[in-house]
Amino acid sequence: MSRPQKTSKVNLLRPKEGHMRDEVHIILALLFGWGVCTFGFQFLVYACRGTGAGSLLTRLTLFNLPLHFWFTGQFLPLWFIVLCVIFNIYVDRISEYHSRRRDRSYE
Repeated sequence: MSRPQKTSKVNLLRPKEGHMRDEVHIILALLFGWGVCTFGFQFLVYACRGTGAGSLLTRLTLFNLPLHFWFTGQFLPLWFIVLCVIFNIYVDRISEYHSRRRDRSYE
């Protein structure tokens, strides 16, 4: 005779208190930072294309490349790497914090 299996419900939009909720907050903050850099600058380039500011974005150079090209081709991949490092640092801190809290609760 088999025992009934315990089912657990997982809701990604309502994470459990503690470690999971803190991790979701970090993920949302980093996604916001990624979205602002990725889409915000591109929207700025698109919005300024017919004005003097649009030609200014093309005339400005960085490392002998137009600013918008350098931003898209060089800065955004570097920004992604920086966000990954930030994510790992904060997840390590959260894990350490919650493991210390859990250890204290067993005492």
